[in-house]
Amino acid sequence: MKYGFLRAAAVSPDLKVADPAYNAARMCEAIEEEAARGVELLVFPELSLSGYTCGELFLQKQLTDACTDALLAVAKATAGKTMLVFVGLPAVLEGKLYNCAAAVANGAVQGLVPKTHLPNYGEFYEGRYFSPAPEGQFLYHLKGEAYTTFSAQQLFSDEAHPEVCVACELCEDVWAADAPSVRHAQAGASVIVNLSASNETAGKREYRKTLLAAQSGKCACAYVYCDAGTGESVSDMVFAGNHFIWENGTLLAEAPPFSGEACRADIDVGFLLHERRRLNTFAGKNNAGDDYSLSSCTFVREETPAPAVSAAPFLPEGADARSERAELVLNMQAHALARRLVHTGAKTAVIGVSGGLDSTLALLVTARAFGILNKDARGIFAYTMPGFGTSGRTKGNSLALMKELGVTARTVRISGTVLRHFRDIGHDPALLDATYENAQARYRTMVLMDAANATGGLVVGTGDLSELALGWCTYNGDHMSMYSVNCGVPKTLVKFLVRAEAERLGGRFARILTDILDTEISPELLPTDASGRIAQKTEDIVGPYELHDFYLYRFLRRGDGPAKTLFLAERAFAGKYDRDTLKKWLVNFYRRFFAQQFKRNCSPDGVKVGAVCLSPRGDWRMPSDASAALWLAEAEGL
Repeated sequence: MKYGFLRAAAVSPDLKVADPAYNAARMCEAIEEEAARGVELLVFPELSLSGYTCGELFLQKQLTDACTDALLAVAKATAGKTMLVFVGLPAVLEGKLYNCAAAVANGAVQGLVPKTHLPNYGEFYEGRYFSPAPEGQFLYHLKGEAYTTFSAQQLFSDEAHPEVCVACELCEDVWAADAPSVRHAQAGASVIVNLSASNETAGKREYRKTLLAAQSGKCACAYVYCDAGTGESVSDMVFAGNHFIWENGTLLAEAPPFSGEACRADIDVGFLLHERRRLNTFAGKNNAGDDYSLSSCTFVREETPAPAVSAAPFLPEGADARSERAELVLNMQAHALARRLVHTGAKTAVIGVSGGLDSTLALLVTARAFGILNKDARGIFAYTMPGFGTSGRTKGNSLALMKELGVTARTVRISGTVLRHFRDIGHDPALLDATYENAQARYRTMVLMDAANATGGLVVGTGDLSELALGWCTYNGDHMSMYSVNCGVPKTLVKFLVRAEAERLGGRFARILTDILDTEISPELLPTDASGRIAQKTEDIVGPYELHDFYLYRFLRRGDGPAKTLFLAERAFAGKYDRDTLKKWLVNFYRRFFAQQFKRNCSPDGVKVGAVCLSPRGDWRMPSDASAALWLAEAEGL
């Protein structure tokens, strides 16, 4: 388990009601199949050895004895396999019948977990047959001299990887106000399994998903939910085999209802543990596990699963979700800016527009903010400030966008002033160094600041989150503004938002924005080539932004180290970048991220739009002199 992933599956095999031997045989077949797929945690439905719909047959000793035999057969099927399996059955303890989940691994029954909350309303009559889970720990006699633990307070962990800790609840337990999974999580369980027999009714699937997402999120755990399938009796109910796997509130996988399909996913246990360390409100009970028993067995493989991982973690999946996300983020940015304009009493907004992605987004957001406030767009003073590296394409696009938005367009040519500045400080303009570049950026910032003073306005910053992470901004140049609308937006999301606005606005707007999207990303601080095209290309210098956004997300949001990040990057960008290229830019990411913290520690106010934020007043507090040695040593040594 080198990188902290656990492969889980929920399966509802074909069954026959009241035929434990048949059902056990189908489960053994599923165990073989899922073991071949590398599954380490396998969950079957509630009362799956007997069938959930047995009714009065539950009270027959012949059925419960047969279920015990069937359980031992399933346990035997796990011998020689690296897998923890949960199966449901009725079990008798001290003359009372319980609805139980049995954990089996390494050829033996590891424990029985009785159901705590028994539904006895509507179509459910569990209170007629079963008793609720008793408090405490009991020994349960299986057959011969075999005993196992019988308790609702049980944890199952891997001997070599105790951080992988699994607990169990059954169906109605999660619907109850005091769900056992909350106590399980507080006691140390990072993965909760739920063996369920929840019949299907109109609208129930949507409610069920909401419930499970919330439970997984508030417990900062993975949640594997396995539902009874179509093999159950349909006297008064129908079962659809709804299976879900959640991770900290995010749906990793689901099986369509009535499909008979299994549900599989790779759970990032390392991320869950990181999230629990980050959330100081999680658990809070040092003795939460004192009344729990712990069963250790072997079910985690040493080889690492190859999880599916998104190459664009800041973008939602699906066209509908992306459209909704774009509108949400744009409105967050615009409303934040509108509030700052009102609070400061600013008469105007002043913004530098280069014809690049960041300033384009900032201008679109500013126009939206003025719309919210019912202010005339002419109160937006947009400055284009061509310098030594400005191309005709970017200048033309900036002026065209200003015209379409109806803002006040101003042009300030900075080359002459910067050359005079070079003479003042004794700099040779033929030397294309940091002074040559940064003098332009700082003069542009001075123009904007003074223009804001002259018009009673506020300078809107354009720099994005990715640039802040890499320190790709001139200190006291484009690094500075009076309010930064893009500081919470990574470059991949900037592109997405501009494209979304192009699609929404259409017409000439779409043509201008599309051309901006197709333009090389550049600060345009070095001279253009002989044909007047951009010569200075940002991604050739610092690396592809899609890689840096991926690295930033894995580092800040998921808590991944360099080795795990590279491992996942190889899968996310397979066929696009080779390992050496991924490693090169990963090393560069850590080097720049640590070296450039001093810029972030004095960055202006700006709106947070997502879970990853680098504000020194909010999410990311780090000393400017922190060493990157640990991260660089691991990254360079890969």
